[in-house]
Amino acid sequence: MKKSYSSLSVAIEDLQKDGYTEDFNLVEEGIESKNLKREWKAGELDVVKFYRFEGMTDPGDNTILYLIETEDGEKGLLVDVYGADTGNISPEMIEKLKIHHDE
Repeated sequence: MKKSYSSLSVAIEDLQKDGYTEDFNLVEEGIESKNLKREWKAGELDVVKFYRFEGMTDPGDNTILYLIETEDGEKGLLVDVYGADTGNISPEMIEKLKIHHDE
């Protein structure tokens, strides 16, 4: 796992080789894997690391890639737009995904 990547696609490809193979999506209480047909609440997962990617010309291209591990051993990636409306996400999940500037 590198400290930085040149692009989101390069990061995803490399991190999948490190075992982060599940494609997670945000749901109200936490995350889901459509492939596994499972959901995890915020308390059942850890955000191991995150990477920010900023579009060179379009502010709408700003994304963040989260490396997530669930308490039952699943490892995967969550791609999200940062700075966007959080929608119907639980306060626990918002706190879990909060970027801490000391990291």
